[in-house]
Amino acid sequence: MESLLELFVHVDDFYQAFLPHLEQQLLSSGAIQRRRERWLSISEVMTILIHFHQSHYRNFKAYYCEFVLPYLRNEFPGLVSYTRFVDFIPSAMLPLCAYFLQTCLGDCTGISFIDSTSLDVCLNQRIHSHKVFAGLAGRGKTSTGWFFGFKLHLVINDRGELLNVRLTPGNVDDRKPVPKLVGKLFGKIFGDKGYISQALYELLQQTFGIQLVTKLRSNAKNRLPMPLTDRIMLRKRAIVESVIDQLKNISQIEHSRHRSVTSFLVNLLCGLIAYARQPKKPSLGREALTCLSA
Repeated sequence: MESLLELFVHVDDFYQAFLPHLEQQLLSSGAIQRRRERWLSISEVMTILIHFHQSHYRNFKAYYCEFVLPYLRNEFPGLVSYTRFVDFIPSAMLPLCAYFLQTCLGDCTGISFIDSTSLDVCLNQRIHSHKVFAGLAGRGKTSTGWFFGFKLHLVINDRGELLNVRLTPGNVDDRKPVPKLVGKLFGKIFGDKGYISQALYELLQQTFGIQLVTKLRSNAKNRLPMPLTDRIMLRKRAIVESVIDQLKNISQIEHSRHRSVTSFLVNLLCGLIAYARQPKKPSLGREALTCLSA
């Protein structure tokens, strides 16, 4: 795992290059406002938020009060109270989004895997009384049952690196955001039976030159034999499920205690960034690639 200093240097270098572009955009739109000097810089706020998802803590308040305030004052001399830090979080959302898109996405290798996972925002018993995500979240169903929240759609390469992500309400069909996920990809993309669609297959083939490979339904007519290499890659599709497992259980992209939409988005972004920056990710290794190219 990278050190806190390495994380801060990388984040700060990006932010110093990003800030002039942000200010120029704000000036041209007339949205810029007078900014008062703060004890904590945006880079420091971003670093703390990302580092939380690299730690073993499951609750940000406990992480900040029990670890950051007592032990990281030398690293962050301008530390503020937890309540004041929470007020700083919304200002970090746009830089975090830009940081993720520009530094955390991998390169397409011609072998990609696609899947989606649910992000619950409240317990099912509280759906009717939930107000934070009213009008935004949706009620969907997975193999484990019903949920209320969002779906995170993601595409990864054979090295476990994120290639693209998309967030939709929980009641959106998995196939709908696929064209927006694969615009910069090439080669073959492997998915489960939830992506079976002749129309989607033809769209990806004709528009992007990408071949969508899924398992065939048992009652499908005029089925052609699937190449051995495609069958092997479909068996390796569990790699994307391993990535999702790490995102949820290590990077902590999901919990049902959000009090604002901004808090939810920042938590998701920082979890994705924390995963992208971890040195070891689920990978198929050279053997699978050699088998595919043989």
